[in-house]
Amino acid sequence: MAGLSMEHPWAFAFGLLGNIISFITFLAPIPTFYRIYKSKSTDGFQSVPYVVALFSSMLWIYYALIKTNETLLITINAAGLFIETVYIIMYLIYAPKKAKLFTVKILLLLNVGVFGVILLITLLLFAGERRVVMLGWICVGFAVGVFVAPLSIMRRVIQTKSVEYMPFSLSLSLTLSAVVWFLYGLLIKDKYVALPNVLGFTFGMVQMGLYVFYMNKTPVIAEGKEASKLPAADEENVIMTIPKLSPALPEKSSEVHPVYEMAAPRTCAAEAAAAAAVAENRAVFDVVRHSPAVRAV
Repeated sequence: MAGLSMEHPWAFAFGLLGNIISFITFLAPIPTFYRIYKSKSTDGFQSVPYVVALFSSMLWIYYALIKTNETLLITINAAGLFIETVYIIMYLIYAPKKAKLFTVKILLLLNVGVFGVILLITLLLFAGERRVVMLGWICVGFAVGVFVAPLSIMRRVIQTKSVEYMPFSLSLSLTLSAVVWFLYGLLIKDKYVALPNVLGFTFGMVQMGLYVFYMNKTPVIAEGKEASKLPAADEENVIMTIPKLSPALPEKSSEVHPVYEMAAPRTCAAEAAAAAAVAENRAVFDVVRHSPAVRAV
């Protein structure tokens, strides 16, 4: 087997390292779910990132089984499948009724419906190497979709000149993971594993470049329509604290940034829009951070 054979020691080494990095990243949401457990409430967290991560693990396990000789892909995604299932069960236990129904609908649509269609199409319409090719490109397409998710966050960093929206640790982990899995795919001559990580490495480098460029900049407040898209300040005065996007992320700073303009009075509609923007940003981060499409391929 290419992934485990000592005839390919470097492939084994990078695959093992990728497993370790990915497994550690799978455990990143533990503080989030500990908070959910303690408060007995999901506290506005979304289930979509975990459902997407579960789907990704299912997809890559299926690919690895069809191709064969991809043991290191199976091990990490099997671990991911178990861990994400535990997260989703905990979410369903403590989520309000509306969130539970939404989560069940997404599970049925994506993990049962879409995966079932992929399963039937690849098993009934394709055979042998053509099946591997078809499934490989499906995996690549899904992985690329996950990698593209941070584009909206990078745009917001540029608009606000605040790196609070894009933690350096996340960008670094994405870059390292992409490098490791690219080298693994390259060494075992699996383009479907290697290709999406070229994009992952590129986005990771761009994110770290943005972080270095904006890390010492003074955050700005957008005016007019854009203002409603930014997180609201904790106090209506000349001092503003940029809120954290997710409790699951490491605490980075409690730094207070001065703003040299009086904050405009907030309406209920503006506050609601700002809260929705924060939730949207957190969901994008969680999708990227928790999805095995990013980490395990």
